[in-house]
Amino acid sequence: MFDNCSTESGIVEPSPLPPVRTLLVVDDNDVARITTKWFMANFGYAVESARSAEEALRIFTPSVHDLVITDNSMPGMTGAQMARLIKEQSPSTPILMYTGNPPDDTACLDDVIQRPTHLLEVKAAVDRLLETRSTSPPAAS
Repeated sequence: MFDNCSTESGIVEPSPLPPVRTLLVVDDNDVARITTKWFMANFGYAVESARSAEEALRIFTPSVHDLVITDNSMPGMTGAQMARLIKEQSPSTPILMYTGNPPDDTACLDDVIQRPTHLLEVKAAVDRLLETRSTSPPAAS
């Protein structure tokens, strides 16, 4: 029954847990940011958040953040402008825009979900984007 978990001593050891994926949620709207962060954390994601694109760029770390969820319309830099800068630094990091005001130019975005919608649609997109990222062949040098 537990053949794949057995050791020579006969003690059953648990299978290792899958690695935790870390998301960065960027939104100037406190309710939207906190709700999205809480929702995704309840599905096992580690979630960091930023109140602005500028703050997100300061804390974004390609080796830490597996995916970015961002609004577009924020004071200062827009989410689309931030996405371009993140893609310059880390082309393989998926960026999901979750916004009521999508930009005309979506070239640096991996997906756009227009509000209002249920956060389960956001979760499904995050899962799909991370699965696509983990099964993609490495980029040629």
